[in-house]
Order: sequence, then C-alpha cells, then structure tokens
Amino acid sequence: DENGKITDARFKTFGCGSAIASSSLATEWIKGKSVNEAHSIKNQDIAKELCLPPVKLHCSMLAEDAIKAAINDYNTKKDKNKN
Repeated sequence: DENGKITDARFKTFGCGSAIASSSLATEWIKGKSVNEAHSIKNQDIAKELCLPPVKLHCSMLAEDAIKAAINDYNTKKDKNKN
C-alpha cells in the first residue's frame, strides 16, 4: 500500500498438512507488515507457532523460502518499473 505495508498474500502448496499450515501461517503473518518486517520471519518462528515436530521442520523452511522469493520478485519488478 502507500505506506509500504503488505496488503494481501496468497499461496499454492501441494504437500502435507504441515506444509499447508506453514504456508497459510506465513501469509497471515506478513499481511500488514513492511517488506523488511516480512523478510525477518524465520522458519523457527513458524515451526514454534505450529508446534511442528523435528521431522516436519522442512515445511516451515519452505514457507520462509517462499516469503523471501516473493519479496525478491517484488523488488525486482519494482526496480524495473523505476527505469
């Protein structure tokens, strides 16, 4: 938005319930945050909030990676529009 906050987020995940829950939580957490705040979300925070067992920690890593990939895509498109 005009204040630099993330107003909406969506995800598409094909995987287990832990992967879906991690992605869903990540999208909810980044709404209303700045890009820098969203970039600081760590997979450990997601795993802790969802009480993921160690065998499912990779699911929270996928969610963190997706946030970072989306932010990088946003920044790339923003930079292209400036030129």
